[in-house]
Amino acid sequence: MKGGLEEERRRWSATKAGVEMRLSEQRLDLGTQKMGRFSIPKLGILLLCCLAAVSEATYAKYKDPKQPVGVRIEDLMSRMTLAEKIGQMTQIERSVATPDVMKKYFIGSVLSGGGSVPAIKATPETWIKMVNTIQKGSLSTRLQIPMIYGIDAVHGHNNVYKATIFPHNVGLGVTRDPQLIKKIGDATALEVRATGISYVFAPCIAVCRDPRWGRCYESYSEDHKIVQLMTEIIPGLQGDIPGNSKKGVPFVSVE
Repeated sequence: MKGGLEEERRRWSATKAGVEMRLSEQRLDLGTQKMGRFSIPKLGILLLCCLAAVSEATYAKYKDPKQPVGVRIEDLMSRMTLAEKIGQMTQIERSVATPDVMKKYFIGSVLSGGGSVPAIKATPETWIKMVNTIQKGSLSTRLQIPMIYGIDAVHGHNNVYKATIFPHNVGLGVTRDPQLIKKIGDATALEVRATGISYVFAPCIAVCRDPRWGRCYESYSEDHKIVQLMTEIIPGLQGDIPGNSKKGVPFVSVE
């Protein structure tokens, strides 16, 4: 009798353990189903929100060409630190303009001073490589503001080996021919752009009336009316402004 009772107890314990195990498995299955039904959609929504937040963070109005110029300027200025503003107003000489310097000090512009070249008898390809190397430093900054490279191309691209050189302004003024001056500007622009540069320190519109001034040769004339005529070199350098161009907005032809 006693042995039979013990046997029944063992069977009951085994049955109870089996039932509890199956119930536990069912609870686990139910939990997995709930995870699949509810958590996965929530996870998807969370991911979409994160992507939207990242997109919002990476979008900047000043980088959007579809935005009005004024809006882009205001947006950029609002993002700039004092150090970045100071750097953007600074122009340094080519010989000290390394990518690290451009990135560290947020330099806005670089120039080639008189006779400052990347190498003796440098080819246009050498000039382009130099300008692009400096530009990479600027574009690696937080706001990725590109630098502007400027050069003295007052009477032709005179810093570049084998470039076309024209007479100085004092000689060009003698021609009294504004259309000729415009063609000279056009030819100069073509050679400057061929070296990867888009900014020239020209024209000089000084009205020199005292030859003791050391740079009097850069003046077209002592007569301001002749100097005004010679400013026809400007559309030669930057291109003719279209009739539908917005007033107050700088224009440079891309052709």
